[in-house]
Amino acid sequence: MPTPTTPSGNRSRPSGLRRARSTRRAFLGMLARSAAAVGWFGFHVTASARRARPNFIIILADDLGYHDLGCYGSPMKTSRLDRMAAEGMRFTDFYSAAPVCTPARAALLTGCYGQRVGLPKVLFPEDRIGLNPNEITLAELLRGRGYATACIGKWHLGHQPPFLPLRHGFDYFFGVPYSNDMTPFPLMRGDRIIEQPARQETLTERYTTEALAFIARHRDRPFFLYLPHTAPHVPLHVSERFRGASGYGLYGDVVMSLDWSTGEILDQLRTLNLEERTLVVFTSDNGPAIFKGREGGSAYPLRGGKPLVWEGGMRVPCLMRWPGRIPAGRTCTELAVMFDLYPTVARLAGARVPADRVIDGKNIWPLMAGRRGARTPHRAFFYFRGERLEAVRAGRWKLHLEQKLIENGKLIDWLPPRLYDLEADVGETRNVAPDHPDVVRRLERLAARMKEDIRRHGRPPGRF
Repeated sequence: MPTPTTPSGNRSRPSGLRRARSTRRAFLGMLARSAAAVGWFGFHVTASARRARPNFIIILADDLGYHDLGCYGSPMKTSRLDRMAAEGMRFTDFYSAAPVCTPARAALLTGCYGQRVGLPKVLFPEDRIGLNPNEITLAELLRGRGYATACIGKWHLGHQPPFLPLRHGFDYFFGVPYSNDMTPFPLMRGDRIIEQPARQETLTERYTTEALAFIARHRDRPFFLYLPHTAPHVPLHVSERFRGASGYGLYGDVVMSLDWSTGEILDQLRTLNLEERTLVVFTSDNGPAIFKGREGGSAYPLRGGKPLVWEGGMRVPCLMRWPGRIPAGRTCTELAVMFDLYPTVARLAGARVPADRVIDGKNIWPLMAGRRGARTPHRAFFYFRGERLEAVRAGRWKLHLEQKLIENGKLIDWLPPRLYDLEADVGETRNVAPDHPDVVRRLERLAARMKEDIRRHGRPPGRF
């Protein structure tokens, strides 16, 4: 892995990277000038107005399954997350934008499918691409509104210098560049490696300590804390304080540590009197690694898990809490997607979503606020696996598209379209395509239009 420090002056950057940086600087400069003109941020905003803006905390587990929290039916001990659900809203049909790490994280921070921003697959230490400097991340939008921003945890959007968090709108970074099964596995502060390999047994506690300190430092100004945990991605690691404590094996111990961490965050908000000013979101980047057996979690009653496009691979637990703004004890059954957080949080902060590019996310505040009659803003949701679109959902219907396996110009295998009624069969066990050919054709047309849209309006990754 190249040392993640700023490249020396005698090392030229690719011309495309320079152009991308120039484009982003121009956009952010325009945003800053227009915002300042109407008194939006910086020195034009009074201290009281800055304090009135909501804070945002997004906690992202890594490979946590739909069935891995008590409030989703698990027997595992997750008392703090269950309490968070009771004090806020639990989503039953919340989706990651991908069944694997990198494109899911790209979606959260850009508001787009990973395929649209050139990051359809998992990045590895040997890769020399990452999140394009021309993308405008959620952190950049919020920093433009005067927010303090921090990424504490797993990044996985490129480990080369131009792709690290400090280049994408975060003031502070403490964490790791990619998954804990990759080597080398450094722990970083800012752009500097401070430990290699990282001591994984204590990562959750150290992330939590850093997060609590960040909140305390910025209690008097709006902040955005992005806390993408390393756990429970395999290999599993947990400290002695949690080892054997859950009664459900090592995986249960790791989930218990995440539950503890979330509780510490919520307690800190209460202690600092920040609860009513802070939206907290807890979710997972994709479904569980069920192929790891007892160490991989559960997506019950959903079919499949990571890295597939069955519901278990992409439908994930999601809890949202904001006392006084999000009604307590509610369950939302409408479809929502991880990339919806981008425009929704931007709206709540008074930031403008970039108008010069396609954004796939939609504002889901009406759902979060529990408004009567609120419905999903999505006509359809698309299940990508790598560069291939494999399924589409519209309302109750989910269609797995026709798949052909061709080798050396010969058809080796073929799967016809398969249609499932998710309201009646959330486990995707009964193919009803023969009974609803009109629905099959309608969803195939939606898929075809999406493929063309990605082709026409897709954007490249950054290259180093």
